[in-house]
Amino acid sequence: MPATMRPVIHREGLPIIAAFIVTTAVLWWLWVPLGIAGALLSLWCIWFFRDPERHPPTRPGVILAPADGRLLAIVTASPPAELGMGDTPRTRISTFMNVFDVHVNRIPADGRITGLHYRPGRFFNASFDKASNHNERMSMRMTTASGHDLAFVQIAGLVARRIRTKLAVGQAVTAGARFGMIRFGSRVDVYLPDGIEPLVREGEVAVAGETILAVPGRNAADADGGGLR
Repeated sequence: MPATMRPVIHREGLPIIAAFIVTTAVLWWLWVPLGIAGALLSLWCIWFFRDPERHPPTRPGVILAPADGRLLAIVTASPPAELGMGDTPRTRISTFMNVFDVHVNRIPADGRITGLHYRPGRFFNASFDKASNHNERMSMRMTTASGHDLAFVQIAGLVARRIRTKLAVGQAVTAGARFGMIRFGSRVDVYLPDGIEPLVREGEVAVAGETILAVPGRNAADADGGGLR
């Protein structure tokens, strides 16, 4: 569908928004102050499920942020064991989405999906480091167009208890393309390929499908204080 024709609301949110609106109508009929509160919640729900267009950079080989939000942590950690990538630590970049961020997730690089694994788990606050290991998650592995092995993981949070992923093993994917979402506050981890340095720093704000996390052959000094766009 052309960008100008895409709905501004993600279809995952349509049933929830409809339920909020119906409930608001009932509350308004019962007592106007309750109806006003319901209307405010309905507006927030519409805002939460917004799905703005993004413009991925055309530079070949880039690794993009898969989620909107604050870069919570950049650490060294092993990828999820279920992906079969071994125990060798890699650079992990964690993006935390609060309830006001866009929650539509996007593919971090051009390439092909080589592994998918859903694992049920706990629902700790997604800003806690232990969320990466203990929370419900959907782990994805891919081979990038440049031949690198990359992993990215959707992690449910304290409020977010619904991970949606629309990918298949063997599927060819494009950097910046939509692939799913997590409802109501969550996080996405990216495990960079061996030997690739991040071009971003903790505390920066990422834009899914636009912020460049890393580029093979580039190092942090090239970023000049932040991710490239």
